[in-house]
Amino acid sequence: MAIQGTLKTMSLTDLLQFLAAGRKTGTLKFDLGKITKQVYFQNGLIAGSKSNDPREYLGQILLHYGKLDESQLQMAREVQRTSGGKLGEVLVEQGFLTESEVLDILKTRTLDAIYDLFVWTEGQFEFYDDETLPDDLILIEVEPTTVIMEGIYRIDELNRYRTLVPSDRCILELNSGWTASLKLGKEFRQVLFFVEKRMSVAEICYHMHASAFHVYGQLYDLISKGIAKVVGEVPEGTNPTPAEIEDLPESLTELLWSVERKLDDDPEAALEMIQRVLEEEPKNPDAQKLLPQAEEKLIKHLYATGLKPTSVPVLLVSPTAMTELHLDAREGFILSRINGTWDVQSILSICPFREADCLRMIKRLIDRKVIGV
Repeated sequence: MAIQGTLKTMSLTDLLQFLAAGRKTGTLKFDLGKITKQVYFQNGLIAGSKSNDPREYLGQILLHYGKLDESQLQMAREVQRTSGGKLGEVLVEQGFLTESEVLDILKTRTLDAIYDLFVWTEGQFEFYDDETLPDDLILIEVEPTTVIMEGIYRIDELNRYRTLVPSDRCILELNSGWTASLKLGKEFRQVLFFVEKRMSVAEICYHMHASAFHVYGQLYDLISKGIAKVVGEVPEGTNPTPAEIEDLPESLTELLWSVERKLDDDPEAALEMIQRVLEEEPKNPDAQKLLPQAEEKLIKHLYATGLKPTSVPVLLVSPTAMTELHLDAREGFILSRINGTWDVQSILSICPFREADCLRMIKRLIDRKVIGV
């Protein structure tokens, strides 16, 4: 039987205590915006977790804890793309980490993902009783009481940090009196570098490959020592994840799990991820099943946001300027069929591409102001 509610009506602490006392087995799912997390229980103990938050992918955790540098992670990713398998297995095969080190970091990742839930002030939850654990889950055994104690500590500390750093949209700058000769550790100097670039707190979190709790603590210390100060905030809704630090889930299974979370609110991203899986495993049954769902949702989304089957595209750039746009062959084919007379539906009827891909390219050409409708 499913139990559901919001974190405003039932706290995470109460939830964990309830599941531990009842020695429950099942899946506790949390949703907040585009982020989804699942915490797995076995006989009242925390057995593992999954998250689609890019900061909690294995690669980002390895960088944050200094287990790898970015060149090593990139090298391991290339091997993984070629040979398949899980990132952890590749790291052991390449000699970057031992099996014991991989298991330790996987346990740390699970706990960090759960600790982050304690700083959520809202979000929906649902518990699925007696649901079997995923086959590919790395099992751990953690007493919820231990997690609760650390979680309560983090709530108290974060409330203290937010007296000086109110939100993740804050922008800081360095005070004129600070000096580069201060004896600060490597991490603090990294934070200083990002502060100098006037990044928001959320952007600093991503570039540091770290949780909000960790970064808030460092920024609080900098402000307390008179090294930095808050000077403003970026507008709400304009704090995107920097694309250059995007990471992939550890395995194709996790990638597809992330796809399912994105189908409704970001079908284009979901479709791109499915296509990435099919490039590596063309016969992957889960990806083949999700592909038509993602395409259908993307088509509906594009038609609902301004692009219509009866829209007539027109060129907005000259043939000379078009040669400087570095268009690929498929985009060139579409542009060659735009004559100011044919509508979108007519162009689709003669394009040798899937409808969703064709519409996505038309939308991108519109966004780039190459064509208009």
